[in-house]
Amino acid sequence: MASFLKLGSAQLAMLAALGLFAGAAAPASAADLGGDCCADLEERIAELEATTARKGNRKVSLEVSGHVNQAILWFDNGDESNAGVYTNDNARTRFRFKGDAKITDGWKAGYLLEIGVRAAHSGRFDQDNDNAQEDDNGLDIRHSTWFIDSKSYGRVWVGLTGGANEGVTEINLAATKDVLKYSDLQDTGGGIRPVIGNDQVGIEWRNLIGAGGSGSQAGEGARYNLVRYDTPEIFGFTGTVSWGEDDTREVGLRYKGEFNSIKIAAGIAYGENTDGDNSGDGGGYDCAITGGAPGKNADADCEYVGGSISVMHSPTGLYANFGAGQVKDNLVSNFADGEGLDGDDTSSFYAIEAGIEQKWNALGKTTIFGQYHRADGGFQDRDFDDVGTFGGDFILGSEIEGYAVGVIQGVDAAAMHIYLTYRHYEGEVTTEEASAEFEDLDVVMGGAIIRF
Repeated sequence: MASFLKLGSAQLAMLAALGLFAGAAAPASAADLGGDCCADLEERIAELEATTARKGNRKVSLEVSGHVNQAILWFDNGDESNAGVYTNDNARTRFRFKGDAKITDGWKAGYLLEIGVRAAHSGRFDQDNDNAQEDDNGLDIRHSTWFIDSKSYGRVWVGLTGGANEGVTEINLAATKDVLKYSDLQDTGGGIRPVIGNDQVGIEWRNLIGAGGSGSQAGEGARYNLVRYDTPEIFGFTGTVSWGEDDTREVGLRYKGEFNSIKIAAGIAYGENTDGDNSGDGGGYDCAITGGAPGKNADADCEYVGGSISVMHSPTGLYANFGAGQVKDNLVSNFADGEGLDGDDTSSFYAIEAGIEQKWNALGKTTIFGQYHRADGGFQDRDFDDVGTFGGDFILGSEIEGYAVGVIQGVDAAAMHIYLTYRHYEGEVTTEEASAEFEDLDVVMGGAIIRF
């Protein structure tokens, strides 16, 4: 009683108000007990659940995300010019499901399922057919993997995903990573066939980039069925080891940090491929020799290294990217010698990007950039096709240069980037019969990527 008397007037007023509220509510509560007070609410909840995507259980989280990336692309290859609407394969349209669940303190398990969507491939169409390689359109599996993660011991992945070399030559802190990759030329008009004089050759621009004619730059990895281990992050560094696809082995090191308002992201990785199939259908890396020469080792045998670095000054938005890679095919010398040829067993590239990314308007950040790319391709066991008096069954070497500029405007309110880019290609090739320069290729692409 004494403690009650010590309450101030404000506290007493609050208690009185609570008493009045309880007294007023009591009759209503008593009346509700006689019927089913929650029937309407439960019915409404059931209706909502029936029309809403739900998780299969309450233990594992579910996050749904993705983006749509479509563009209008115009090209001129020196013989023909045309335009069409394509999925921008620099970061093609996709949707993903991911999540995890706690096992115990410091341990969790999770998954990643990501599906790519191509309405029309910006890197595979050619001048004769705007949907030339229909098999590359539609849906494709980008990731299908589970993992077990420990804060102290790192993470183990099992399934279809990227190895240590995947993305290692394309590290980029700017918005251009999803619009126009500085290290990867094939995704922007790479399916167009070069022209010599007035004649089209039987290969595509992308076939002269990197090793094996796959279109990927030298040293850049892929996604394949694998087992991968990522170390815990230590002072910004993370190591990766991966194995899969009978046999692709890769090891890499990545770094991400910030010093004095300067952001840095970098990585380097080394891999070897001795895949007995090496058909290019899901293997870890495409070597130049895909089946071995008669009487020689039927397995592939190539080794590759790649890396890149991206640096951005946060206050000004000034940034620079550099990437490079090399692949050496150990079967080229045996194969070429057996055919009486002098083929180059090494392919390499380097690429540079510089620009500024700054918020100059209320919509979002604007990115203005320029790029340069140089690729020196080696020997390829592929048919070049005759072009008049110029031809040959084997490509001994090639050189490709690419120049690009562009502008990207962020629209923060819509999680969107609108872009306009221009890329110029120059190239030449040497076969067993002759050497020649291609007509230049110009590609203009404008579109938008919106995330969800």
